[in-house]
Amino acid sequence: MKKVLILLLMFPLHTVAQSFTLDAYAGFSGYQGDLQAKRFSMEKSHPAIALGGSWLITPHIALRALGTLTKVEGSDRASDGTLRNPRNLHFTSRILEAQLSGAYFLFPANEKKWSPYVFAGLAAFHFNPYTQSFNGERIYLQPLGTEGQNLTSYPEVKEYKNVQLAVPFGFGVMFPLTDRVQLGAEFGLRKLFTDYLDDVSGVYADSTILANNRSPLAAQMAYRGNELNGNPPYPVAGSQRGNPANKDWYYTTTIRLSYSFQWNNKKSVLGKTGCPAWSF
Repeated sequence: MKKVLILLLMFPLHTVAQSFTLDAYAGFSGYQGDLQAKRFSMEKSHPAIALGGSWLITPHIALRALGTLTKVEGSDRASDGTLRNPRNLHFTSRILEAQLSGAYFLFPANEKKWSPYVFAGLAAFHFNPYTQSFNGERIYLQPLGTEGQNLTSYPEVKEYKNVQLAVPFGFGVMFPLTDRVQLGAEFGLRKLFTDYLDDVSGVYADSTILANNRSPLAAQMAYRGNELNGNPPYPVAGSQRGNPANKDWYYTTTIRLSYSFQWNNKKSVLGKTGCPAWSF
């Protein structure tokens, strides 16, 4: 009985584990958070590229590893210059992500001419939000502590880390071009566990405390309404700056090109057409 179980466990690996694809992605990214209220928007999109590999485990399930490089951006000013929020804040951040996920596709490629799929997994990503000063100088926001991070006056506000975890998930579809080359499209969301992708989350710290215990620059970057016409004053300490109940998100929409390496050429693996099995 023990030998039978071992053989059953080894059989799927023997027949499909030698199917591997090299995957390249290119497209654009977007962001949703305190500086972009819309769930999906092309307003501040940026190019996104990714490279990875996929391993077929069963005819319908695969593991994949993926590295993604992109940039996200948000602003209290819409692209047409219309003021969205008198905070007048802006941020940009490069995103470097490493992802491990599983994919389930509806049917193998040798059964249909196209194959939709869904995926979900776990990712780690690095971000470092920055903005531009009135004179165009780049200013990184995390070291400033714009909401009073790690000050004794605000013990509940902790400094956020530049490396965080995320849950990537989404869907896509693949079309075979040749026996080894597939072309597809994919949309992927990232559920984040931080609300500081854009450096905005909670309430305003007292401007005097912030300037004296962090730096005058921290107070300047916490609220930039004074750069607008009319010079509105810094908000009252404790008033709402962001919405911590809604965590930030980012997402990618990409075209995917995959090349399949198939070492097992048995018909039982390739199917009637002789095409390699899908590997997502």
